[in-house]
Amino acid sequence: MTRSHPARLILASASPRRRELLASLGLQFEVMPADVVEHEAPGSDPREMVRHNAALKAEWVAARYPEALVLGADTTVFVEGQVLNKPRDLAEARSMLLRLSGRTHTVYTGLAVRRGRDRLVADTGVTSEVIFKVLDQNVIDRYFSLVNPLDKAGAYAIQEGTDLIIYGWRGSYTNVVGLPVEETKQILTRCGLCRESREIN
Repeated sequence: MTRSHPARLILASASPRRRELLASLGLQFEVMPADVVEHEAPGSDPREMVRHNAALKAEWVAARYPEALVLGADTTVFVEGQVLNKPRDLAEARSMLLRLSGRTHTVYTGLAVRRGRDRLVADTGVTSEVIFKVLDQNVIDRYFSLVNPLDKAGAYAIQEGTDLIIYGWRGSYTNVVGLPVEETKQILTRCGLCRESREIN
């Protein structure tokens, strides 16, 4: 059966960056942050961690709005065997940037789509690499004067103060920002945003 109107879409995230990136696809959606405790252990497998957290968010919202198609996402930074999530304070943010200085690190994002009424499930993961310039304390001070690092995994945003800290990147740029746009479009299309969908494994 063909739907006569687009399915309701909810973004299960409070991130303004994810909201802007999803809006860039021209989709109508609502925002409903999930009230969940994310798994953020430093020694976690980053691929599994972001997939778990994305699913946790999507499932929390889908349970409350079973008619809606719900998109959850989670992003983390991984360098030298350790996950770097959001820093607790500026001292930890500074420590994170010094750890990333002069190195290549990996950014992982998990995407999860859920719909309660027909138990639709779809998951995917996206990986990018970011190469940092060599940073010193003065550069980090200048960066912190421009960017609030406390709400960002790895204590940085690739789209802010880029020339100060970023040498280059490989893969999806929007993945590093927080929502890989092309892969998000693909998973929502697979889920039949404007038509009846089936469960996807």
